[in-house]
Amino acid sequence: MSVLLRASDLRVSYGSVPAVNGVNLEIHEGDLRVILGANGAGKSTIIKALLGLVKAKSGSIEFAGQSIRGLPPHKIGRMGVTWVPEGRQLWGSLTVLDNLRMGAFAQQDGEGAEARIQQMLSRFPRLGQRQGQLAGSLSGGEQQMLAIARALVPNPRLIMMDEPSLGLAPLVVKSVFELIQEINSAGVTVLMVEQNARQALKVAGWAYLLEVGRIVTDGPAAEMARSEVVQEVFLGGGV
Repeated sequence: MSVLLRASDLRVSYGSVPAVNGVNLEIHEGDLRVILGANGAGKSTIIKALLGLVKAKSGSIEFAGQSIRGLPPHKIGRMGVTWVPEGRQLWGSLTVLDNLRMGAFAQQDGEGAEARIQQMLSRFPRLGQRQGQLAGSLSGGEQQMLAIARALVPNPRLIMMDEPSLGLAPLVVKSVFELIQEINSAGVTVLMVEQNARQALKVAGWAYLLEVGRIVTDGPAAEMARSEVVQEVFLGGGV
């Protein structure tokens, strides 16, 4: 598989406070990879730097062989990168349908985007049933479904997900991870950051462990699940 996204010696600071210290990542076409780490480890900052939402202090970021460091987020989006943000960040006072349309806002493909919106409403029947309902009135699981569908509207090559299980009931978490696996199986490359290591390691193919802005270890997810450090920190001593 060819390398789709590569970050080398990525460094990000908030003022004088370093948040990401020399991170190296390689995401291949078709991968499903996860970055694990505690609160404040720098997981979300990495995602935001890759998306152009925060400025990298140094290092390189390439997507499909092109440098994207310093590009504005909308240009990175047009290259085929989308985002499911932490907390979903829907427009609660807009309808489900209008939120999906916002997913196509930066695209220059009006008719194609509208067709993909209709595909999302068919693919997610619950959203289809609620397309005229305000997004803010949906359940947490339905909102996460909408956030994921919105990110799929532009037909991305790579979708980044920031804490997709955050704040969801256990049964909903299971269905969200099943959906992520289904999206990846359909050909979309996925990079997510997640604290729910147990579920994430079940679906991911590769995992990175981040501590205080540095990747301390990485490897196949199944092997990471068996590693002592991951078990002690995230899994309570056993999978």
